[in-house]
Amino acid sequence: MRHDVIIIGGSFAGLSAAMYLARARRTVCVVDAGAPRNRFAAHSHGFFAQDGSAPAAMLATARAQVGAYPTVSFVAGSAVRAQNSGDHFTVVLATGETLSSSRLVLAFGVADELPPIPGLAERWGSTVLHCPYCHGYEFSGRRLGVLNVTPMSVHQAMLIAEWGPTTYFINGAVRPDVEAAAQLGRRVIAVEEAPVVALHGDGSRLAAIELAGGRTVPLDALYLGPRNHLNSKIAEQLGCSIEETITGRIIRTDADRRTTVPDVYAAGDIVRGSHNVTWAVGDGVAAALAIHRSFVF
Repeated sequence: MRHDVIIIGGSFAGLSAAMYLARARRTVCVVDAGAPRNRFAAHSHGFFAQDGSAPAAMLATARAQVGAYPTVSFVAGSAVRAQNSGDHFTVVLATGETLSSSRLVLAFGVADELPPIPGLAERWGSTVLHCPYCHGYEFSGRRLGVLNVTPMSVHQAMLIAEWGPTTYFINGAVRPDVEAAAQLGRRVIAVEEAPVVALHGDGSRLAAIELAGGRTVPLDALYLGPRNHLNSKIAEQLGCSIEETITGRIIRTDADRRTTVPDVYAAGDIVRGSHNVTWAVGDGVAAALAIHRSFVF
């Protein structure tokens, strides 16, 4: 069956696009590998009327609502290849099955590349965090830390200090330059130079960071802005322009989330790098409306 639109990725961006396209009575197939980026978080904060909701529950509700439209179908699995076949796109699944459509929405997301520090990955999304706007309020006034992983980490430390007393862990790297050090000082941010050896605490709770030499620093939450990578090579296969950023690669799009390849759109973290449910939903809607107008006009 040939669909009007295939959406690769069934998280917040992909489902939002599917909803609006379904309401425009277009046939849509959502291919979803079932591994959303925020699956490690117990709660999502800041999204309108859903503050504190579980991401998995939000997605389950959205999927049920989207699936109620008769023109929408779902395929569980991974899309591994896509190509322009003249008047349509062909998408190949990991099973070998092929799908076709007139338009494509890429919403397959990104994966975070966490430092291989013992105890860190187990606490990711709980007490090891990325976004203070998503999780900072819950740790207000607590003992906070920022781990140096990219050139932007020092700026993250200055931001995190808005939520509580903050320590910047350089983790054995070069000390901040004079200007950055002065800014950290004005923000009353402590600086630890030694490499981080491990994170400690019961279960997913963070209690302390162990530094080289055995010294520990009490801590309740650790922030880091890790590099990430695209979850699929399909954008590159199609010839979409890719931009390099400090934290990883993103797909270049315009305001309507059109990529540089005609009839291919992209939405969510793959066009921004940073994770935010509200932005992902907005990107999905923008792409869907632009796609519908492309059919009409």
